[in-house]
Amino acid sequence: MTSAGRPADDDLLARARAWIAEDPDPATRAELEELVAAGDTAELADRFQGFLEFGTAGLRGALGAGPHRMNRVVVLRAAAGLATYLRDSGAAEGDAVVIGYDARHLSDVFARDTAEVVAGAGLRALLLPRPLPTPLLAHAIRDLGCVAGVMVTASHNPPQDNGYKVYLGDGSQIVPPADAEIAARIDAVGALADVPRGPEDRIEVLGDDVLDRYLADVVALVGTEGPRDLAVVYTPLHGVGGDTVATVLREAGFAAPQVVTAQAEPDADFPTVAFPNPEEPGAMDLALALAAEVGADVVVANDPDADRCAVAVPGPHGWQLLRGDEVGALLASHLLDRGAQGTYAASIVSSSLLGRLAAAHGQAYAETLTGFKWIGRVPDLAFGYEEALGYCVDPAHVRDKDGVSALLLVCELAARLKAEGRTLLDRLDDLAREHGLHATDQLSVRMDDLAAIPAAVDRLRSAPPASLGGLAVEQVDDLAQGAGPGLPPTNGLRLRLAEGGRVVVRPSGTEPKLKCYLEVVVPVGEGGVDAARIAAVGRLDAIRVELAEAAGL
Repeated sequence: MTSAGRPADDDLLARARAWIAEDPDPATRAELEELVAAGDTAELADRFQGFLEFGTAGLRGALGAGPHRMNRVVVLRAAAGLATYLRDSGAAEGDAVVIGYDARHLSDVFARDTAEVVAGAGLRALLLPRPLPTPLLAHAIRDLGCVAGVMVTASHNPPQDNGYKVYLGDGSQIVPPADAEIAARIDAVGALADVPRGPEDRIEVLGDDVLDRYLADVVALVGTEGPRDLAVVYTPLHGVGGDTVATVLREAGFAAPQVVTAQAEPDADFPTVAFPNPEEPGAMDLALALAAEVGADVVVANDPDADRCAVAVPGPHGWQLLRGDEVGALLASHLLDRGAQGTYAASIVSSSLLGRLAAAHGQAYAETLTGFKWIGRVPDLAFGYEEALGYCVDPAHVRDKDGVSALLLVCELAARLKAEGRTLLDRLDDLAREHGLHATDQLSVRMDDLAAIPAAVDRLRSAPPASLGGLAVEQVDDLAQGAGPGLPPTNGLRLRLAEGGRVVVRPSGTEPKLKCYLEVVVPVGEGGVDAARIAAVGRLDAIRVELAEAAGL
């Protein structure tokens, strides 16, 4: 804590007082007033280091007062900038923007503020009727013929965060240059008092018919025929997926799942998990314990906004979580077996197995940068996924990851296999025997010093290792120079290893982490899949250790 008196401190306190004067939220006004009264210029400097950056992920950050936090002032400015961009891009008077929100703290408030600003700009604002899954928002954009959509969510981030995702009229998340053009208009927003709000007749709270049409499209993916004997345990992880998942399972002919009671209802504090992300250690513990208790066939889970899907199955050593790449391969092979035509796409950090599966069925394959803002835009998309538990199984209706429809397809596949006396693990073994065991893993390091993240990438860029895990590094692709045909530059590296292996290193786009994605391909020989799996684990462990050393982690 420092006291006022220096010119820099006086300027900081003046900016804080100006913010207080236009902040419409009494809670964040009081928060800043306390900091100003205490002369806490260190905390104020953190909050006023600049506005949260608006990019291809929209906005995401901790709730609180000041421009470097998520709050009503930041959201109102973002909505005003977006509305100006839409009008400048040709949106006509009365064109619609649909706005959805999850159950996080202030999500409903941010959604209502956005609706009022959109309406004030001469557009129609359509509000989803209550906290609902993100993929429903993506579906509603095209279903309702909107020029854009906004989803207020921080997905699987910690409870203190919230966020703001923007989609354009094609139902896909924004990509460059739209993000920069929207950001420029946000920067140009003047005093909030000058931003028009309303009128009420341009704001419509939608009815359940918009939800019903989404549910009908999801159920139509599997119909109501075929094997349905499946004991399912499900958790929405305190999020908004519970009612939606229960409905699609019932309408598709499955028995009601056993739901983890402590996580069944939306709760913005996520009291039973350290991080509300099914990938994080411990997040699925309650679901796995319930599955063991009731003798379930499969565990399925969503993250809090239900755009991701996690799967666990009983294995030889107890319940095990499937990796995102394993679920991606299962879903892709299921769709290919059903004859789904088109391009099968995955991000560059996902397993190369998808390319082999598509080729074996005579279908096109595409590789994109990470994020469904890229995957959803692949022409003639039949299926897309990324290893972070995101799957697009119905691009005709939702050009984004959808944890509800993916969950339903997983259950359809698991029930079909059960009727044959087989399991999801048996199907994965089939794929390994046909195409080689594609084993993936990740080295993910959370860093308090944000500058250390690009520094680690630069260290590998300037001095890449000659080998990793006993496999020669045959090629180093600097993704900052472009990742391949049609792929824009991004900060990261791809190390191509001998025998089909690879390592991709990049900063996370949503968290303060360095992420390293590892893959090895091991042929299945006379020892069978188990022997190949043991060999793959050893190679991945060695790669992880040597990569951490090379990157200075």
